[in-house]
Amino acid sequence: MQTTPLRDIESSPLYNPDLAPTVPPGDPPSGHRGARTWGTYNYAALWVSMSVNILTYMLAASLIQGGMDWKQAVFTVFLGNCIVLVPMLLNSHPGARYGVPFPVLARASFGVLGANVAAILRAFVACGWFGIQTWIGGEAINVLFATVWPSWSTVPHGAAICFIAFWLINLFVILKGIEYIRFLQGISAPVLIAVGLLLLGWAYLQAGGFGPMLSAPSRFKNSAEFFKFLIPALNATVGFWATISLNIPDFTRFAKNQRAQAIGQALALPTTMTLYAFIGVAVTSATVVIFESAIWDPVQLLSRFHSPVAVVVSLIAILLATLNVNIGANVVSPANDFSNLWPRRISFKIGGVITCFM
Repeated sequence: MQTTPLRDIESSPLYNPDLAPTVPPGDPPSGHRGARTWGTYNYAALWVSMSVNILTYMLAASLIQGGMDWKQAVFTVFLGNCIVLVPMLLNSHPGARYGVPFPVLARASFGVLGANVAAILRAFVACGWFGIQTWIGGEAINVLFATVWPSWSTVPHGAAICFIAFWLINLFVILKGIEYIRFLQGISAPVLIAVGLLLLGWAYLQAGGFGPMLSAPSRFKNSAEFFKFLIPALNATVGFWATISLNIPDFTRFAKNQRAQAIGQALALPTTMTLYAFIGVAVTSATVVIFESAIWDPVQLLSRFHSPVAVVVSLIAILLATLNVNIGANVVSPANDFSNLWPRRISFKIGGVITCFM
C-alpha cells in the first residue's frame, strides 16, 4: 500500500498538530503533541465529572412532574443512558483506533468540505450550551459571594460580574490544554461523588426520611397513558448526551486501548446519571419536609443552609461540576470543529477561545 510521506502530510492545508493522529507511548513523537495516555479511570472520571451537574439533578424531577413516580423516573433515566451508550461506544471505536477527532473522521463520510458543515452544526449547539452552563456557574459564584460577604448582594451588576468571572475560569482551563482537562476531571470525580452522597445523607437526616415525594404514586391511570408519556420522556433522556455520542472520538483518540475507553464509559455513564437523578429526586423530596416547599434548584437550596462553611464547600463543588461539564461537553468539541475549518491558522486552543466568545 502506498503511503504519503509525513513531511507532505504536515505541509497540507488540512493539517495541524491538534488534528493529527495521536501516538501511543513509546512510538516516534509524530502527529499530535500529546499521546494516548487516557486509561479506564480517566474515561470513568470524564463521565462522572460531566454527569454531575445541575441539569442531571433536575432531570428526573421533570419526569415526576409529568406524572411518573420516582422509580419510573429514575429507571427512565437509566434506560435512556443505556440506549445512548450504544452509539457512544460505536463512535468511540474509530477515535481510539485512528487517534483523530470527530471533524477529521467526518471527512471520510462527508468529504473534506462537507465535514465542516457537520462539525459546525455540532459546534453551534455546544456554543449555546456553553452559554447556559456559564450562566449557571456564574449564579453559583454570585450566591457564594453573597454568603461570604453579605454586602455583595448590593453590588451593581453583581450577577454579570460573576458570569464574566466564571467565563474567565473556563477560558483559563481551555488555554491549559487537553491534558489539564484530564487532570481536572481526574481529581474532580471522587470529590463530586462524595459531595452528592453527603447531600443525600443530610437530606435524609434533616427530614427523618426522604419525604412525601418518594411515596407519591404514579398519576397515570393505565399502561396506555404511561407509555404515551414514556416514549417522549425516553427520547428526551437519550437526547441529553446524544450530541456527545457524535463527537466522542474527540476524547477516545487519547485512549491507551479500546478496552480502557469502552469499560470506563460503560461503567460510569449510566450509573452516575442514575445515581444523581435519584439524589435530585430524594433531596428535593426531603426539602418539602424541611422547608415546606419543593426546591429543585440546588443553588437555591444551598442558599438556605445556615452554615456558611457548608454553603461555601457545596457551592465550590457545584462550580467544579459545572466547570467540568462545560469544558468536557461544550468546549472540546467546538474547539476541534473550528480548528478543522482552517487548520493552518486555528489551533485547538484558538478554537476554544472562539467558542467562549461565541
